[in-house]
Amino acid sequence: MNNELNKPVLLYDGVCNLCNASVRFILKYEKNPRYRFAPLQGEFASKVRYQYSLPEDADSVVLIENNQIFTASTAVLRIAKYLKAPWNWLVIFEVLPVSFRDAVYHWIAKNRYRWFGKKDYCEMPSPEVAHRFLN
Repeated sequence: MNNELNKPVLLYDGVCNLCNASVRFILKYEKNPRYRFAPLQGEFASKVRYQYSLPEDADSVVLIENNQIFTASTAVLRIAKYLKAPWNWLVIFEVLPVSFRDAVYHWIAKNRYRWFGKKDYCEMPSPEVAHRFLN
């Protein structure tokens, strides 16, 4: 599994419509192919949760980069740094206190299924990007 962590890996809720749309957004707007993706419901994420002692009920976005774990708004802003302009300008929000940023993040996360919906299964990536997804 360590080989899979040579590049940053983003764990996301694979049944969440907002989360899947966010992954598609990253794929479309990243400056260079940087991230690999794994649904939280998959075997890879289960191994990562164990390796990094992440709680089983963690449903936040989790970014693993250089063997460090970043979650919630910090993960989102770290990802934004590698997106094309104007999306990378979101890093300006790093000046806000983490507690405030995470409160907004968790409010959206708590309501994501109600606002954006949920699938019964994890969405399959297109063949063009399937090699960047870990199960």
